[in-house]
Order: sequence, then C-alpha cells, then structure tokens
Amino acid sequence: ILNYDIMARFRRRTCIILLLFILFICSIMMALKTLRPDRAGFGDPFGLGLLPELQQRTVLLDNKQNSLNRVQGDPVTHVSNLHSIAVNTMKASMPPVNKLEEELSSPNYNFHIFYYSWFGNPQFDGKYIHWNHPLLPHWDPKIANNYPKGRHNPPEDIGANFYPELGSYSSKDPSVIEAHMKQMRSASTGVVVLSWYPPGMADENGEPTDNLVPVILDYAHKYNLKVTFHIEPYKDRDDRSMYHNVKYIIDKYGGHPAFYRHKTSTGRFLPMFYVYDSYVTIPEIWANLLTASGSQTIRNTPYDALFIALLVEERHKHDIHRSGFDGMYTYFATNGFSYGSSHHNWASLKAFCDSNNLMFIPSVGPGYIDTSIRPWNNHNTRNRVNGKYYETAFSAALLVRPEVISITSFNEWHEGTQIEKAVPKRTGQVVYLDYKPHKPNVYLELTQKWSEKYRKEQEQWLM
Repeated sequence: ILNYDIMARFRRRTCIILLLFILFICSIMMALKTLRPDRAGFGDPFGLGLLPELQQRTVLLDNKQNSLNRVQGDPVTHVSNLHSIAVNTMKASMPPVNKLEEELSSPNYNFHIFYYSWFGNPQFDGKYIHWNHPLLPHWDPKIANNYPKGRHNPPEDIGANFYPELGSYSSKDPSVIEAHMKQMRSASTGVVVLSWYPPGMADENGEPTDNLVPVILDYAHKYNLKVTFHIEPYKDRDDRSMYHNVKYIIDKYGGHPAFYRHKTSTGRFLPMFYVYDSYVTIPEIWANLLTASGSQTIRNTPYDALFIALLVEERHKHDIHRSGFDGMYTYFATNGFSYGSSHHNWASLKAFCDSNNLMFIPSVGPGYIDTSIRPWNNHNTRNRVNGKYYETAFSAALLVRPEVISITSFNEWHEGTQIEKAVPKRTGQVVYLDYKPHKPNVYLELTQKWSEKYRKEQEQWLM
C-alpha cells in the first residue's frame, strides 16, 4: 500500500510538471509568432494571394511603342512658384487654435501616417460602407470551402478584429474627421497620407471619396498637420491617367496650406505621392511619366513631385530605379510577409537607395490581423504583444536612419494595423480584441514617444 501511494504521488507530480512544461512551450511559441517571420521568405501560399499577381502586369510591353508616341505635357515652369502660392494662401485659411498648440505635441513632418476615409454609416451615408465588409474567399476553392462566407452586419458585427472607440463611424462626419486629426496630432505625426481614388472612382467595397478632401485639408490645418496622397491602383492607371490625376490634385488642392510639400536636398519644395501597387505597371510606362526624356514627362513642369513606389520583392528596387521614381516605401505591417516588409532587409534597401539617390521610407506598424475579412489568413497575423511589436518596428526603422518613416496605419481596421483608439467590446457572437491592459490611446502615446526619439536621434545624425 505504501509503494502504491508513493507511485501515485509520483505520477501526479509528473503529470503536473509535464502540464506546466507544455504551457511554457505554448507561451514561448505564441511569443515567437511575432518575431519568427523576420527570416521567413516571401511567397508562401497564404501570403502571395493577398497581392495582385506579381508575375503579371496589367500594362503589356506591346503598348510600349504607343506610349512612346504620346504627346508631351505642359511646358516647363518653376515649381518654387507653387510654394510661394501656398505660403501666401495660408492667411486666408482656418488658423490653428492656440490652445490646441499648447495641449498637443508638436507635429513631426517626417512621420507620415496612412489614413482611410472610406467608412460610412446610415446616418451620414444612408447605409454602412466598409464596416459591412464581405468575407473574402481563399483563391483555392478547396480551402475556401472550409471557411464561412457572407458579409458583416454592423454596428455590432463589423469587418474588423478590433472595435473603434468612435463606433462604426462615417468618414463624412465632421466630428469624426476632427477627432482623427486630433488623435494624429497627439501622436506627434505630421503628414496624413490619404488613400485616394480619382473623382467618381473607389475600391470595390466603397464609394468615391474625393469630395471629402477639402474638409480633411481644413481640419488637418486646424491641427497643423499636412496632407499628401496615397494613390490607389484605380482602373486603367498608367502614365497618361497619372499625369492628369496629379495635375488635378495639384491644381485643386495645391494652394491649401495643409497641402504637403517636401523640402528636397536641393532646397525645392515638391508635393509627394505614394503610389500603391506601383509594381503592377511596367517600368517603361512609368518612365514615360517620371523621367525627363519621357514622352509624358512630368519632370520640370508645374506638376513635378516626389513619387514613392511600393517595394514588395527585392527585384522591385531595380524596376523602381529604372522607372524614374524618387523613392520607395514598404507599407505592410507584417514583418516577414514580403522582402520589403522584413525588418532585416531595411539596411540593404537603404544602402541601395543611398547609392542611387532615392528615398527609403520604411513602414512600421503595431501588428496585423485580418481574419475578420480573410478568415483563412491567420498565418499572417502578427501579435501586438502589448506594444512590443510596434516598438521593435520603430527600433528597426531608426537603425537605418531614414529621412521619413511611414506608419501603417491610422485606421485600416480591416487589417488590424490601426493605432486609432479602440475599446473592448463583446457581442453575442463576437469578442473583439483590445489594447488592454493599456488604455485606448496607448498606440498614439507610443507613436508620440518614438516621434520624439526619432527627432533626437536625427539631430545626432545631422551633426
């Protein structure tokens, strides 16, 4: 009986130790889920389908000869005149409130943050827009059959893994726009990179939003922020349509004091345009627009600007250089998802840019989760680790001493990259993620912290 009792106690002790060991291993694996992808190669079957076909181009080389025969655009004038116009029109615009200046951190115009104005609700839009995002099927029908289909049903059920403090808001609501500008200013960002489609165009789940730009510019100016444009891959985007759309933006919005102009190393003040999915169009077409000898050149005209291309694969850096772009950004908040979004590649990309007179703009993000709209994509989730993931990204960005850092994102709720205030929420069917144990503004505070750190380190770089 004594031996049996001893053996029973031994087995219980062994089971407890084994259970604790298994729990320890599981916790380690969950932590490594965030850090491991740093060395993961781009192109796994769950990642590749999230992007447009990298091996296909929407513009064919057969069109090259036709493009080369197009007529050149407007005559050459001095871009510096536009800067003078912007300065002169400041007096006529809404002045910042002195009280706001005292309460909020100063804006850092080298911190650019991606912003989306595509959300809608019945009060302002007559229906929900984007909050009711459909569940996207996997491209492999065999995998797609294992996951749910349909749409989200706001306001309780939205197309996001987190829930905004402002609820399922409308981007047309002036109080929402002002709240967003105040949050971005409190985070010490300086430039709002506004997702933009030409008038009458929108993404497949949204509606046109160009008419919101004047209001966004006004509220940005109130908080001493600047606005630049993130040009999305609209239908038939090529050298000619880009020329006309850049001209439209500068003619219509270039005189507003909140319109962003970047001071170049030569002392010029030029608009800046981020071009999403730029790799879809072949370098020869971009070169028509972005090189001085191009048939549709925008260089040395009143509409000259800094054009920043999206780098996904390593080979894109050579295409970007040949195309005549002025720099590259990495956008994705998923460390390891692509070559460009992998932190350990940023040093070599920065070196390439330095040697080819290009800007390198790394994109940092607080995490990534899009299973509310891509339920099969858990593989690409990046845990926020209570802010540690975000700080790791900032640390990696500062190591390469970039001229500008971009932040993905202020409010891309579908992909869980937002730093906008989020709150805990539980419904009958859904339990949303949240920022606990921290407050809803924790990622705004972390951004402000790293903005100040960047400013201090930049002073040392320039000495």
